[in-house]
Amino acid sequence: MHQEIDADTDALATQVVDASIKVHKTLGPGLLESVYEACLAHELTSRG
Repeated sequence: MHQEIDADTDALATQVVDASIKVHKTLGPGLLESVYEACLAHELTSRG
């Protein structure tokens, strides 16, 4: 069953995915999850 997603949720999800991709491209693979988590939190905070 496919459920429609409201525009605000879609925009938020897009920001999270985009920030996650940016962090991973910048840092590369192989680091601890906690490093990615901290950097993702910083990236999302800087985006507002």
